Amino acid sequence: MLTAEENEILTRVGPGTPAGELLRRYWHPFCVAKELTENKPIKRVRILGEDLVVFRDRRGRFGLVTEHCTHRGASLAYGFVEEDGIRCAYHGWKFDVLGKCLEQPFEPVGSTYKERVCQRAYPVQKLAGLLWTYMGPMPAPLLPRWDVLVRQDGERQLEIRPLDCNWLQAMENTADVTHTYFLHGHTLHLRGVDNPGVRYYYRPFKKYGFKRFEWGLFKYWTYGGEHPESAMGHPLVFPNILRLWEHGALSMHWRVPVDDTHTLIFRVYFRPSPGGTKLEQTDDPPVKYFPSSKTAEGEYTMDSFAAQDQMAWETQGPIYDRTTEHLGASDRGIVMYRQMLREQIEIVKRGGEPTIGIVRDPSKNQMIEIIVHEDGEPEEDENSYSVIPVMSLKIS
Repeated sequence: MLTAEENEILTRVGPGTPAGELLRRYWHPFCVAKELTENKPIKRVRILGEDLVVFRDRRGRFGLVTEHCTHRGASLAYGFVEEDGIRCAYHGWKFDVLGKCLEQPFEPVGSTYKERVCQRAYPVQKLAGLLWTYMGPMPAPLLPRWDVLVRQDGERQLEIRPLDCNWLQAMENTADVTHTYFLHGHTLHLRGVDNPGVRYYYRPFKKYGFKRFEWGLFKYWTYGGEHPESAMGHPLVFPNILRLWEHGALSMHWRVPVDDTHTLIFRVYFRPSPGGTKLEQTDDPPVKYFPSSKTAEGEYTMDSFAAQDQMAWETQGPIYDRTTEHLGASDRGIVMYRQMLREQIEIVKRGGEPTIGIVRDPSKNQMIEIIVHEDGEPEEDENSYSVIPVMSLKIS
């Protein structure tokens, strides 16, 4: 378990908080680009506890600025988008996508005041139909060009899932191997669901293990029972990404903190084409917005993996009180992930740059892949993993 102070350090994400300052060293998706249209080119967004406004000026450039105008604090969400920026609806001050003040109506002729005033702004890039931002100190690292974002030999889809809980509850699940048996397999089995997904996860574990690697934490497992398989594995990409190979497709899930008690999951799903044939790509892939996983009475439906995960994460509370937990051997991956967070937080506190997941070399950013053996076995010898054999499982 953690102390109350340790729990605060890892969960709070606002400006100046230890985890918040760490997360600001990375690029995060925050909006689907095509949500900004000619008729509605402004959207209010919240990320890492900051209230912001994203807009697309008439030149097609994206800007992300603090919501409240630096003049008198009115919301720029009601502003006017023009050729070169956004104009506040209160007094007409105008700012470009970099936050530079372009105009200050009604100030004296010849005034240079606008040269000394700016709106806080963050850089924005569009990739795979999503808008991404970096909120840390300059110079910004490169936006990682993950294969799911840039491959052209298949079809891409986006999914958006909101959560009413702290980001760490979803991310710790990424370091959790064994929850899939009961939360997913057993739950759906008892509901009479029989499909390949249920049959895949509804098998006892033989052993599992965890290992730190270049991009974060790798977890792997082997199944026992009547239909065992060779080792399988999924990486946790630091600090807030799950990467999956599932049913012949590749996906990555970004767990983006909205604030301390809300999270948005941006999932990019890529299914390769047969034979690796290149397909015509769109700048704006199709998007699926997931509806609530709750009934009208406020109960979780538990009829899908997404609903089951949401139940597990949200019922821990808005911010899980980790002073009350009792961790077991199966939680070793969670302990390792927390250690990584603390290590990287300390590096940032000392004025350094995180040593995991930062990309600055353009030659290494053409397309980033994480390679494992075709049969799913870990690349390195099993002895380099923290391997845990599992007791036999008997369910009546």
